[in-house]
Amino acid sequence: MIYHPDRYCRSPDNGCLSEPRRVAQTEAVNISGNTIFIPGATSGIGLALAIALQAKDNTVIIGGRRTELLDRIAAEHPGLHTIPIDTADPASIEAAAKQVLAQHPYLNVLVTMAGVMHIEDWHRPESFLASAESIITTNLLGPIRLIAAFVEHLQKQTKATIMTVSSGLAFAPLKITPSYNASKAAIHMLSESIRLQLVDTSIEVKELVPPGVRTALLPGYEDSAASMPLDEYIAEVVALLENQPDATEIQVESVKFLRYGEARGEYEQVVSALNATDFKAS
Repeated sequence: MIYHPDRYCRSPDNGCLSEPRRVAQTEAVNISGNTIFIPGATSGIGLALAIALQAKDNTVIIGGRRTELLDRIAAEHPGLHTIPIDTADPASIEAAAKQVLAQHPYLNVLVTMAGVMHIEDWHRPESFLASAESIITTNLLGPIRLIAAFVEHLQKQTKATIMTVSSGLAFAPLKITPSYNASKAAIHMLSESIRLQLVDTSIEVKELVPPGVRTALLPGYEDSAASMPLDEYIAEVVALLENQPDATEIQVESVKFLRYGEARGEYEQVVSALNATDFKAS
């Protein structure tokens, strides 16, 4: 993703603005009082979002594979709850779901955050097949299994949310990460589809659509001037959740360059610009 702090490309209806429209603080809604489970939240966007939502007076449970890391995070952030989970393992998801619901019976928000991203070379199967299988297992089957583990419980809540996590790369491909792009495109369409099915329940389905963010997801992202600073990203996401409560996609301004490239008739230009990006620190 190409991060342009001075350029905000909205949807085709709104064009490109010099800066994003600021919603008055008085319009904001209260996003506190929820019980939120975020598996895959021991680093990066997941952990930063968990901390930000806890600061808004929510009960937040994070999940991850490494118990020592979970213990350290819990010590550093009192009040943040932790659950061991491997989202690539169906048995681990089932066990974690039982533990979460036993300890937090009022859970009403599931954020399917876990994801992996690998560089692949599709000229030879040994350069991509194992990676592709791992990515699809974690990025697509993981969220599907998580939703399966919690959907019946969430339907019993007065108001509930499933937040999936796609990517700007669901809408414009980065050539070095084919399987990741495909997994996130699938998550986008899955989100669209289950939103239609669950319209008769108390569950709303939101899709978080990150741009490139300065995390360790891919080598070069963390220090890249082409990626959005993590703190800025999280602050904008929380503001969107407060100020646009009915939004089905949580899109910060910078991701709209990718999200609406095709709709603007600029798909080829967007893909070209994206793949010319140098993910190195400036």
